Amino acid sequence: MLFAVMFGGRQGIYALYRNNELYYVGLASNLRNRLKHHLRDRHRELWDRFSVYLTIGDSHLKELESLILRTVKPRGNHQSGKFIKSENLRGRLSRELRARQRQEINWVIGRSTSPIPKKRRQKPAKNGGPILAPYLNQSTKLRAYFRGKVVKARVRRNGLIRYKTKDYNSPSLAASAVAKRTCNGWTFWKYERAPGDWVVLNELRK
Repeated sequence: MLFAVMFGGRQGIYALYRNNELYYVGLASNLRNRLKHHLRDRHRELWDRFSVYLTIGDSHLKELESLILRTVKPRGNHQSGKFIKSENLRGRLSRELRARQRQEINWVIGRSTSPIPKKRRQKPAKNGGPILAPYLNQSTKLRAYFRGKVVKARVRRNGLIRYKTKDYNSPSLAASAVAKRTCNGWTFWKYERAPGDWVVLNELRK
């Protein structure tokens, strides 16, 4: 009865243990029902103790479960867990390491004068040219919140910002087209720096 009152209808992460060792981790929108189910399913005789971690809301439950599974790897879980929005940096890191190794080899055999290239400084855009051209060289989504609605735009490869059917040279011009007044586009617009990670355009200038 006490268990039903405390956990009935509550969402969160739970852990099953056997002989004080972690056996299984899972998430549930109703912890009471899920734990009762584990008394009858394939786990029924494989755990003797449990822990529950209540959460307010379930928006990040899947990420929490996946993080635990990938870190602890309980033997009762057959899947390692997947993140809903994530970026696998392995490929990028591998490319960067290979490029750095080539640079060092070229320096050793005399093909270049420095093993580590100097950091390229962003060149200011030419007068009349797209302001974002020095910062973004690929198509990039933009979005903003204006009067309770999501406004979408896109930075083209040449740095121009396409909003609706018109191109704009600067973030502020594109923002002004939305707000119908003078507006700082660097703080108005956000771009997706990584999957699910939206930050203001002004971060590009730091």
